Amino acid sequence: MICGISSVAESPLSQRRLTQDSVELHCEAIGSPIPEIQWWFEGVEPNETSAQLWDGAWQDRVKINATYNLHSTSTIYIANLTSDDSGTYECRASNDPDRNHLSKSPKVKWIRSQANVLVIERPVITGQYISSDGKVILSCNMSAPHASIKGHKWMLGDKTLKTEESDSSSYITYTIEGKAEDHSGVYECIYKTNPEAKGNVSIEVEPQVVAYKKSEHGNEGDTGVLTCKSPSYPPVETWMWFKSDQGLIVNGTGRYIIKSSGNKTELRILKLSIEQDTGDYHCNGTNLKGPGSATVNLRVRSRLAALWPFLGIVAEVLVLVTIIFIYEKRRKPDEVLDGKRWLRLDLPGDAG
Repeated sequence: MICGISSVAESPLSQRRLTQDSVELHCEAIGSPIPEIQWWFEGVEPNETSAQLWDGAWQDRVKINATYNLHSTSTIYIANLTSDDSGTYECRASNDPDRNHLSKSPKVKWIRSQANVLVIERPVITGQYISSDGKVILSCNMSAPHASIKGHKWMLGDKTLKTEESDSSSYITYTIEGKAEDHSGVYECIYKTNPEAKGNVSIEVEPQVVAYKKSEHGNEGDTGVLTCKSPSYPPVETWMWFKSDQGLIVNGTGRYIIKSSGNKTELRILKLSIEQDTGDYHCNGTNLKGPGSATVNLRVRSRLAALWPFLGIVAEVLVLVTIIFIYEKRRKPDEVLDGKRWLRLDLPGDAG
């Protein structure tokens, strides 16, 4: 391009958002030298004037990231939207050396591109569930629809559970076969409106703690590892380990090391001892709904235990070799005589 002139290669797009949501606008500009990009905002109020935005503005709800390499790119991100954030967002680009001078007017005017953001009040969505007769029924009700509903879907994390393309109902349900304890988590009900409206139903249960293995084996002198986990929601906040004959196990004491992260805990026992470490261990997990536990039985074998199968095989081989040797030794005199007899018959001039 001609030196001193810049242009906007990609303009921000107008968007509709709900209160408490976030919005992201993107702008790119090209020119030589590389142009600077600024963001400006003008609200919908009649007397409101345009004001420049910067990174950290509006109580740190505004984040601006910009890169200047071959061409200019800038992204503005606004979190926790309110109705006051509705308005016109303007991307301005210029590479005039005097563009930010306080007294001189720039020779080249700022190139501008605008996008309108409309922030709509979030509708009230009530979610709940009931569990009976081996079923869990989830429901959502949008009491104040802000726009026409063109369908809905249910999701658990990244997994889509159910989709209805043409259902315009504000009250929707989803049925799960089984007990609530087996299906805990945060379920999302998503209404296909413009913009999308989301609610959630939380199934919260006590930790359903399970042992990775109900019975663990270790060799004397090695390190034993016992593991428990809980797939339940809410996540486990506190893990504790107990041994049946000694009570609470404290991390870092003696030969014990406990590592816990989220819904998993691990107990390591250094230098296993047959007399001290054999027995039942209990892992206890606690979340906001209460406690849950599981039991792991640890058996410690002698260091020579692994050799017994090999020694047994060696003993069997020795017995078999001994039997064959004895049997062959008893047959050997007769077989030698018979051999000599035949050899003599074949020798010419043998008087015998």
